[in-house]
Amino acid sequence: MYTNYMYPNRSPRPSRAETPALHEHAMENLRFIRDTMERAAYFTAVPGWGMVLMGITAFFATLTASYQSSTDAWLVIWLAEALLASVIGVWTMSHKAHKAKLSLLSGTGRKFVLSLCPPMLAGVVLTVIFYRSGLMNALPGLWLLLYGTGIVTGGAFSVRIVPVMGLCFMLFGTAAFFAPPSWGDGFMGAGFGGLHVIFGSMIARWHGG
Repeated sequence: MYTNYMYPNRSPRPSRAETPALHEHAMENLRFIRDTMERAAYFTAVPGWGMVLMGITAFFATLTASYQSSTDAWLVIWLAEALLASVIGVWTMSHKAHKAKLSLLSGTGRKFVLSLCPPMLAGVVLTVIFYRSGLMNALPGLWLLLYGTGIVTGGAFSVRIVPVMGLCFMLFGTAAFFAPPSWGDGFMGAGFGGLHVIFGSMIARWHGG
């Protein structure tokens, strides 16, 4: 009786066999917390494979536009490509966000979208102004530069590779302004085609599709 009062029952220590299981469970919890914090801090639903598909359609648009003798026909082709690429981008981004249980309308998703939209809207307005002013040769530089600006501003809330891609678009756009007009389609293909495919592949590989 005396022994029981002096030494009350204690919880048994985990056996050696249980220790690795406890350690593994703790590591899983830490990984879950880390992933949750990363998703809260960065918008990771940028669609890598969607960007690859956008790049492929841009290659076809480049080939088609380069054979047009009419500037209006050239403009129609690239505007159609812009619309198609926008549909692909929105659909694949929404799909990836849903798969990762992220929202496009709250948190970092909303910040990403709101930061991306103003340069895109500016591009629409300036496209109309440039067209009316007869500055068609400057459109490739304008589109690449403003698209890159939107990617940089939106990419501030995403993974690091996204703003890097935006900077590359801005460099291509700046170069297109000072290059001969006949190089316009080449810059468009290299930018909207090549950069999308290259960076989209890296995003798909490193950040889950």
